[in-house]
Amino acid sequence: MTHVRASVLIPVKNGGPLLGEVIDAILQQQTPWPFEVIVVDSGSKDDSVALVRTKGVRCEEISPQEFGHGRTRNYLASLSVGEFLVFITQDAKPATTDWLYNMVKGCDAEPAVAGAFGPHRAHPEARHVTHCELSQHFAGFGCELAVVRLDDRARFAADVGYRQWLHFFSSNNACIRRSVWQQIPLPEVAFAEDQTWALRAIEAGYAKAFVPDAVVYHSHDFGIWETLQRNFDEARSFNLYFGYRIQDNLVQAIKSGLYLARRDLGWLRDGGLRGRRLLKNAAYMGFIEMARVAGQYLGTRHDQLPSWLLRSVSRDEQLQRVGAG
Repeated sequence: MTHVRASVLIPVKNGGPLLGEVIDAILQQQTPWPFEVIVVDSGSKDDSVALVRTKGVRCEEISPQEFGHGRTRNYLASLSVGEFLVFITQDAKPATTDWLYNMVKGCDAEPAVAGAFGPHRAHPEARHVTHCELSQHFAGFGCELAVVRLDDRARFAADVGYRQWLHFFSSNNACIRRSVWQQIPLPEVAFAEDQTWALRAIEAGYAKAFVPDAVVYHSHDFGIWETLQRNFDEARSFNLYFGYRIQDNLVQAIKSGLYLARRDLGWLRDGGLRGRRLLKNAAYMGFIEMARVAGQYLGTRHDQLPSWLLRSVSRDEQLQRVGAG
């Protein structure tokens, strides 16, 4: 039997035309070893299932009610045979034909590496600010392959920034060593299953790798309400699973929103916008940034909110109720 080195695993729900591009980009990967691709669909209403199967890719189906960020990825892993589990989402398109090779090579850089992740670039049509924000974020992990581990427990306990840097992980573009996944499966949490898993792996003594040449195109230009919802879910999850209080002070939250709005204004100017176009785009991004910090503030104080407001403001809960993946 041929040894499969890597399994590319994709949860799907209404993937749309971009799903076809993602599958094609994966099938075009150049590797010196065999790999497999498996999709689990959680009740698509479009032609996602047919599209995947037409391309010769295995596609299993579950009901919308069975979906869970960690649960479904664990199910995908259980269906696979690869030594390395490469997780990607339906809207994360590999940027090069050596993405998979680089990702697995990075994850296998040292025997102690439990998992690796790669950077996201904004889709070409994304907002200029989105391009800038993603570039700035991933630049913080360096431009070379980096293997990190918990080597300073006192700092880990005292320095929140250090702790967040150590456990940052993204299942939009990641690889987990199967032998580690068998010991530490992805947790069944409502949100941030990837970072929750990474924290457990780091605390267990494993290392994590950042692979700068395993790039995918993945971005979202959320509107104002969606931005608030997304940041609510993130802040609530960070409080529940990590104990962080991202925005615990209203005045500081407003200051943060103003700072981000000024940052966006600078990026828009650098991008060549002037006059009315600059003012229009800067005003819109100002509302986006205020929605961001409002979501963070509410998410941090989730335990003080009435249940009806929680149901309304959580994007993830709404998606789960309609069975979205």
